[in-house]
Amino acid sequence: MKKVLTIAGSDSSGGAGIQADIKTITAFGCFAESAITALTAQNTMGVRSIMEATPQFLKEEIECVFDDIYPDAVKIGMVSNPEIIRAIAEELKKYKAKNVVVDPVMVATSGSRLMDTDAVSVLKEELFGLADIITPNIPEAQILSGVYILNDSQMEQVGEKIADEYDTAVLIKGGHEVMTANDLLVLPKKDDFRKIWLRGEKIDNDNTHGTGCTLSSAIASCLALGMDIEESVAKAKEYVTGAIAYGLNLGRGSGPLNHMFAMKGFIQD
Repeated sequence: MKKVLTIAGSDSSGGAGIQADIKTITAFGCFAESAITALTAQNTMGVRSIMEATPQFLKEEIECVFDDIYPDAVKIGMVSNPEIIRAIAEELKKYKAKNVVVDPVMVATSGSRLMDTDAVSVLKEELFGLADIITPNIPEAQILSGVYILNDSQMEQVGEKIADEYDTAVLIKGGHEVMTANDLLVLPKKDDFRKIWLRGEKIDNDNTHGTGCTLSSAIASCLALGMDIEESVAKAKEYVTGAIAYGLNLGRGSGPLNHMFAMKGFIQD
């Protein structure tokens, strides 16, 4: 069985973060491991409180995983503290982590900034160079590139700019668009910055809490299973589309996906 480590925060309502990652990794038939960067008290209506792990404790979490059950892929989610980011980078370098997926969670779906300027700088300096692929949404790609995206051509320019600067594949997620859900994958310089559009229609379902976490974990799982970047992204997008289309409706706000939409329960009615 392939192993996938998720380094991210805990979502007490189960829709995003570590919980979404573990469900996704399990749905792909891999073994899920976790290093928790923070505890959050949240639900479908928002985050009430956050308690961050110390950098030293996080390092010990990661060391325990790598020393015993070495992961075949690593997904990194929301990390808002520069010291936490440096701790993660130090451990990934030490253990020569492979198949690293970084989801740079800087901007919430509502448009709110979730990471201060110092943390963004450290994220770019310390983690992006270790990644095989990074997965910003459009607002995050704009922050990383300093270029505002208004059309497909600008999206391609921004993707190539980021791929070139950090020598990694880039998936710009288009879910913030109104009518479509078109994502753009740009491969790094060694692959001539090849651009692959993954077209998709907007699904009529407002319950999309944890979509970014789910997508990045799905990509990491596919990489662990031996797929290349292009196949991993395509399969991950297909999975997320199915999880949204199931139409799960839980909670009073933006509810979670059904991560197990393709699996039958152990106990059937």
